[in-house]
Amino acid sequence: MTEWLRGKRALIVGAGSGIGRAVVDAFRAEEAKVAVLERDREKCEQLRAQLPGIPVVEGDAITREANERAVNVAVDTYGGLDTLVNCVGVFDFYKGVSDIEADDLPHAFDEMFRTNVLSHLQSVKAAIPFLRTAAGSSIILTESASSFYAGRGGVLYVSSKFAVRGLVTALAHELAPRVRVNGVAPGGTLNTDLRGLASLGLDHVRLDDTPDRAGDVAARTTLNVALTGEDHAWSFVFLASDRSRGITGETIRPDGGFGVGTSISTRS
Repeated sequence: MTEWLRGKRALIVGAGSGIGRAVVDAFRAEEAKVAVLERDREKCEQLRAQLPGIPVVEGDAITREANERAVNVAVDTYGGLDTLVNCVGVFDFYKGVSDIEADDLPHAFDEMFRTNVLSHLQSVKAAIPFLRTAAGSSIILTESASSFYAGRGGVLYVSSKFAVRGLVTALAHELAPRVRVNGVAPGGTLNTDLRGLASLGLDHVRLDDTPDRAGDVAARTTLNVALTGEDHAWSFVFLASDRSRGITGETIRPDGGFGVGTSISTRS
């Protein structure tokens, strides 16, 4: 424990599993005061059982209502808000435009961009009034290796993650100098509950259930590592801390060196 976040008041959106859950633990280890927003009822119940005393709000992050309610709970509990983290996402299992039926495309597009992009904007919109009044406040959005490379998802996932990368840039410009905005772009990650699009019948399919996923993830990285949410969480800690007070509009890329001499077209 280094107490990098002592006194920081944070709302983690999408905190029930995977990277979001790891961020909760890392922030608490660094003495942050944490509240969470999570859509899944069972995950909310698990969080309440595992982390008594932590405010857990059940709601869908694509909605204004859930985000405003979560922000208000965090502010009422801790007296303000310093940090917003959004880890919400859904996957498309590498489907190209030729793989999606014409009738399904509008629904799949709406679900992907509402989940992966609108949820981030809704969280930011709800949190801005409070972040602007706090000293040293910051926003951290979850990008992906797909924010930089084709082949790490299908046409909808990759384009949605490029959009999140664009949000980081646009918001950093708009909210300066009061609020810093940065992104974390993980590579393939083990032990998550990342699922497919319901509009394509993939909502019961988990990326983590891919056979020999650990071996495949490690094989496509320069460092030959298969990283977990716990590995990525420390990038969020740094960006939320005052150690990064001169950084905004940037992306940390804990992807095992994916872009250094490795093929960007490998699927796993």
